[in-house]
Amino acid sequence: MLRFIVIILISFLLISCSNNKSASSQIGRFQTERDLLLLNFDCKTDVDDLHSVAGVFTILSNPLFSEVNYYAVSGTYGIQDGLYVPAEDLFNAAFKSNWSDAHTNFNKSLEKVSELVKKTLQNGGKVWIAEAGQSDFTAAVIKNIKLNQPEIDTKENIFVVQHSNWNENMTLEENLNYVKSNCTYIKIPDGNKIGNGSPGLKSSDPIALNKYIFNQEIIKVWNLALTTADKFNGKEDRYLNEAIANGGLDFSDVSETCWIFGYENIIDIEQFFKEFSSSTEKK
Repeated sequence: MLRFIVIILISFLLISCSNNKSASSQIGRFQTERDLLLLNFDCKTDVDDLHSVAGVFTILSNPLFSEVNYYAVSGTYGIQDGLYVPAEDLFNAAFKSNWSDAHTNFNKSLEKVSELVKKTLQNGGKVWIAEAGQSDFTAAVIKNIKLNQPEIDTKENIFVVQHSNWNENMTLEENLNYVKSNCTYIKIPDGNKIGNGSPGLKSSDPIALNKYIFNQEIIKVWNLALTTADKFNGKEDRYLNEAIANGGLDFSDVSETCWIFGYENIIDIEQFFKEFSSSTEKK
């Protein structure tokens, strides 16, 4: 009888541990044990992407997201005019070796991302793409997957999240249509605005970052993002982001990452920092 009770208790503990593991590995819509987060930044010609890199880094630095499998790509721009905004130091600081530059070497980035996507889908995971820019690079990735692994169902397993009408308009029409037809395309409200159902992550008012962030690594990345953005904002006919020029912040593209992780109810920048920076280690 005692042996039977012990077996029951062990079984209960095993089931409980299994359930806890399953629960902890699900963050919003993202399954950390199998899924891949792709972070695409056009970096042309608005410098808001640089603030967005720091915003994503803020999220990923929170211990809750330590097991998230991610990869970032810069230079995923479409048909818009204007100069590219180079930010290699910032991408290195934020993403270490987990990024590549499609502006410098499109084919190398395409090959790397295609391999990551293929591996994720073959292992039963899903791919979540936060489209901080246009969808032309995404179209190339999906075409590559379909060419080399036609058995993979991209429609059911690749999710593209977009928040910007302008980004859609600056995507080559045939590429945007291709992406919408061959993956699950999700259009969320614009992250440049407050109170529309997406986090409003743009403000012309200066924000005292040290009021919310105590992790010096996060502060370092934000300072680099701010400095680099100021260096290129409106320069050589690049787009002038007035919010940033006024000393504010614009990381509106991070609204997509928030949505993927189930934080679409965040209202504004202040709430964003309170949510993701409050539990980072003070150093």
